[in-house]
Amino acid sequence: MVELEIDGKKVEVPEGSMVMHAATELGIFVPHFCYHKKLSIAANCRMCLVEVEKAPKPLPACATPVAPGMKVWTASEKAIKAQKGVMEFLLINHPLDCPICDQGGECQLQDLAVGYGASSSRYTEAKRVVFHKPMGPLISAEEMSRCIHCTRCVRFGQEIGGVMELGMGNRGEHSEIMTFLGTSIDSELSGNMIDICPVGALTSKPFRYSARTWELARRKSVAPHDALGSNIIVQIKGDRVKRVVPLENESVNECWISDRDRFSYEALNCEERLTAPMIKQDGQWQEVDWQTALNYAAHSLAQVRSARGAAAIGALASPTATLEELHLLGALMRGLGSGNVDFRLRQRDFSAQGRTAGVPWLGMKIEEVGTLDRMLLVGSFLRKDHPLLAARVRQAVKRGARVSVLHAADDDLLMPLAARSIVAPSRWAQSLAGVLVAVLQAQDKPASAGLAGVSPTDDERAIAASLADGERKAVFLGNAAVQCDRAGIVAQLAQAIADATGARLGFLGEAANSVGGWLAGALPAADGRDARAMVAEPLSAYLLLGAEPWLDHAMPRPAREALAKAETVVALTAFRSPELMELADCLLPIAPFTETSGTFVNCEGRAQSFNGVVRPLGETRPGWKVLRVLANVLELPGFDFDTSESVRASALQGDVAARLDNRVAVDLAALTLQPAEALAAGTLERLADVPVYFADPLVRRAESLQRTRDARAPQARMSAATLASLGLSAGERVRVAQGGGEALVEAAQDDAVAAGVVRLAAAHASTAGLASMFGAVTVARA
Repeated sequence: MVELEIDGKKVEVPEGSMVMHAATELGIFVPHFCYHKKLSIAANCRMCLVEVEKAPKPLPACATPVAPGMKVWTASEKAIKAQKGVMEFLLINHPLDCPICDQGGECQLQDLAVGYGASSSRYTEAKRVVFHKPMGPLISAEEMSRCIHCTRCVRFGQEIGGVMELGMGNRGEHSEIMTFLGTSIDSELSGNMIDICPVGALTSKPFRYSARTWELARRKSVAPHDALGSNIIVQIKGDRVKRVVPLENESVNECWISDRDRFSYEALNCEERLTAPMIKQDGQWQEVDWQTALNYAAHSLAQVRSARGAAAIGALASPTATLEELHLLGALMRGLGSGNVDFRLRQRDFSAQGRTAGVPWLGMKIEEVGTLDRMLLVGSFLRKDHPLLAARVRQAVKRGARVSVLHAADDDLLMPLAARSIVAPSRWAQSLAGVLVAVLQAQDKPASAGLAGVSPTDDERAIAASLADGERKAVFLGNAAVQCDRAGIVAQLAQAIADATGARLGFLGEAANSVGGWLAGALPAADGRDARAMVAEPLSAYLLLGAEPWLDHAMPRPAREALAKAETVVALTAFRSPELMELADCLLPIAPFTETSGTFVNCEGRAQSFNGVVRPLGETRPGWKVLRVLANVLELPGFDFDTSESVRASALQGDVAARLDNRVAVDLAALTLQPAEALAAGTLERLADVPVYFADPLVRRAESLQRTRDARAPQARMSAATLASLGLSAGERVRVAQGGGEALVEAAQDDAVAAGVVRLAAAHASTAGLASMFGAVTVARA
C-alpha cells in the first residue's frame, strides 16, 4: 500500500494505482472525460490535470502513478487554471447545439462546462465539420462534430466487447472516430458505447429525438432475456417505455447490458400487442370481456378433463415467464389433476433429471467466473447466448485464464483458446469420454469398464492438459449441450471430468428463469409428460404461458401439429401472432415484464424481484393474476393470493440455497457409450443455434434489433468439404428436410462448422417447419 495526501487528506491505495484512484477513494471528484473505471488509461482529454508537489506543471490524475509521500491538489489555483484551459480547447470545435442534442441533461461536457468553461470564446475561426458515420440500426453517429476524441468507444470495443469496430483515423484537427471501411457496428454489446460517450456524438438511434432526458421517469427493473439477470433502469414518459439503460451491479452485470436487454423494449408497443381477451367462435375471432374469456377457458379445460381425463391437458411455459407465473401454472395443473407441465421447451433429453441432486445452476457466483484459471465450455454459443458472461470470461483470459472448447462450431469467442475439439453433436459424449480418459491417464488412474476402448485424440488430450493445473476451474454446459439429444450422458461425463480435475460443474442457463422454473415447480410430476412428450403424443388441451412453441420448442413442427390437433388451446400471451390466431381458440392478454411485478432467478440462484414500471396496455393483466383468477373460476383450492409477493413466498419456501445443487450422479461402470450412427449419403447432422435476436417473443418483435446483422435470415452453414461432398456451392438455395418438414434457405460456407454438420438456426419462421433442433437432416439443391 502507498500513502499519499490529496487536498490535505491522507489516503492509502495499492501500489500501481493512479492519483485518480486515490481521489476516488477519498470521494474527491476530479473532472474528466476519457477516464473510465472499467477501461484502460488513455490520458487523451487532459481534463483531469492536477497540481503535484515538486512537479513543474500540472499532471493528469488518471495517468500519474501514486508515490509514497506524494502531495496532490485537485482544486488549487494552478489546477483550476489548467482545467479551464483544457475546457477552452475542448469547446473550440464543439457545436453549439445543446438545445437539440439527445445528450442534453446527461452530458458530461455540458455539466463540466458550467464549472470550468468561460462565458465567451476567444476562438473566432470557423469550427471544423465532421460528417456523420453509418454505424447500423442501433447507434446514431449523425453529429460526430461533437466528438472530443476521448476514445472511450474505441477502448470499450477492444477491451470489453472484444472486437475493435471503431478506431481513430487521420491526425491533428482531421482526426475522426470511424468504423473500418464504413461497416456497421455488430457487437452484441455495442449499445454500451452510447452510455460511455461523454458527449452527444454517439446516441441511441431508436430513442433519438423521442424525449428529453429530464422528462423521463426512471424505474429499476431486471432484464427478461438471458440467465444473467442484468439490472436495468427503464425510463418512461407517460405510460410508454422510451429507453432502457444499465443499473450498475458489480456482482451481476457490472455497469453494462447487452443490446438485447437495451433495445428489446421496442416490442412493448408493437402492432402485435394483444390488448384485450379474445375467443374464437365459428372460426371468427372476437374481443370479449375478461369474465367471458375466463369462463370460456375454464369451461374448455373442465370439459376436456371430464371427457378425456386430466392427463389429456398439458401446459407449456416460456422460461422467460416470472417465477410467480410459473409457480401458479404448476399449481393450477396439479389442481386440475394433471402432471403435464414444463418450461424447458428447447430440451429433448431429460434423462439427467433423475440424476441431478437439485436445481441445475451456474455452480458459483457470477463474479467468480472472472477469477477462474481454467474453463471448459461444452456446447456453448457463449458470445450470443450470454454476452456479458462472455465478457467476464474474456477478462479472465486477459488475466491468464485458459479456456478450452468442445463444440460442433468453432465460433470466434474473441479470445485465444487453449484447446478445442470441434466434432458433430452426436460425438460430444465420445469426445468428453476421451477428455476424461486423458485426465485419468495423466493421473495414472485406471479408466472404468464403461470407458473401455476409448482412445483420446490429440485435441482431447490438449483439453485434458489445460485442465491439469490451475486452482480455480470449471466445466460449463452451454445451451446446446443441454438441448442436444444426448444431454444426459454429456452431463454425466462433464461431472466426471469436473470430479477428476477438481473443477466445478456449471449450467449456464438459457433464459431469465431457467433456474426459477425449477424452484417454482413448473416441472412434470412423476406420472406427467415433459415438454418433448407433450408434443410427440398430442394432447387434447394445451395451456400456453408466454410461449410460441412453433419457434420456442425443440421440436417446432411436431409442436405445431400437436396444437393444431388439440380440442382447445388457451394462450396467456402478450402478443397475438398469425400462428396463434390459427392454432388457439382463447387468447388472454398478460403483461410483459414492464407492466407486472415478478421475480427472475438468475443462473447463480439470485432471486431478483421487480415492479411494473408502466400501466398495463389496454385490458392487459399481470400473468400471475390471470392464473390465480382462472384457478378460482375452476374452483381449485389454494389460490388465495392477493399480491405477487405472497406468490413469491409460496414459490421460494424452504432453503433455496440448499436446493441449488447441480451435482449429477455418475456411474462410470454402468456408462454405455453408444457410437454415433453412420449417416446415409446426403444426410448431415443439424446443429441449431438460437440467434441472439430470435430467442424469445419480446426480442423477436424489437424492430431495430431485427435490422441488425445478427437478425439476418438463417443460412445452412457448412464447411467447404461438406458442401463439396453434396455437390453444392455457397449462395445456392437448398432444401433442408427433416421429419416430414423442410426449410428453404441459402447455403453458406463456414469452415468453423464440424465435418458432416449443417448449422441451421432455430426460432425463425424459415426453419420452423423442421422436426428437431438436432438430429439427421438431408440437404439438397432446391
